[in-house]
Amino acid sequence: MPRPAVNVAARAARSAGNIILRYMNRIEGLAVVEKQRMDFASEVDRLAEAEIVKELRRAYPTHAIVGEESGQTGKGGPLTWVIDPLDGTHNYLRGIPHFSVSIALLDKGEPVYGVVFDPLRDELFTASKGDGAYLNDRRIRVAKRENLTGALIGTGFPYRVRNHLESQLAMTAALLKEAEDVRRMGSAALDLAYVATGRLDGYFEPGLNVWDIAAGALLVREAGGVYGDFAGREGLPESGNIIAANHKVAAAMTEVIGANATPRLLGV
Repeated sequence: MPRPAVNVAARAARSAGNIILRYMNRIEGLAVVEKQRMDFASEVDRLAEAEIVKELRRAYPTHAIVGEESGQTGKGGPLTWVIDPLDGTHNYLRGIPHFSVSIALLDKGEPVYGVVFDPLRDELFTASKGDGAYLNDRRIRVAKRENLTGALIGTGFPYRVRNHLESQLAMTAALLKEAEDVRRMGSAALDLAYVATGRLDGYFEPGLNVWDIAAGALLVREAGGVYGDFAGREGLPESGNIIAANHKVAAAMTEVIGANATPRLLGV
């Protein structure tokens, strides 16, 4: 049974999804700004985030909220909502049908409720700490793969900072020597949701923000998987360098990635 906070987040995500879909046929006329190098935001990102904040504020007026577009609002405290109103903006602006809404509630930095919504496919991924992970009310589990042989791995190459590119390419090449293939689809939240439901066997990416990964990471854990940083330390990585998979695949990925990562990426 979904917890009340998940219901609120799901309602907010669906409202944001309606806005995202409404503007899909008007992409050419959208106002777009470049926040940083190769990091774009459209008026749809802002409108969707405002809708999510409105829903969360109505239900939880005392909670802090951190949005990708608006920053932090509300008083600081142990409970903080983190929002990515349109994860996959680059895809959206190019008309590529792969993007999502991501909302999570953190309790002292740990995700306890999470929602990832794909408005195009009407797929709602939800998770509550200790209650499992679901896709449209159907329980989901990570894949049962034993190792990297035959594995399908998701990744992403950060738009803003490319100073780890050579290391990440080396990691990818090393993984491809054992895995079936690698996918780079453009929405970290959906990639993690796909790990949770077994569509992908694992996922890794450096340099992400908490709003990119909090909801998806909780989905993975509640679906029976694990997540951590490139050095194998479990939990939501402050570095934003994340590996997520079932226990065995995560261990294999950590070994390969660790052997090709720089000390900075490993946090040592």
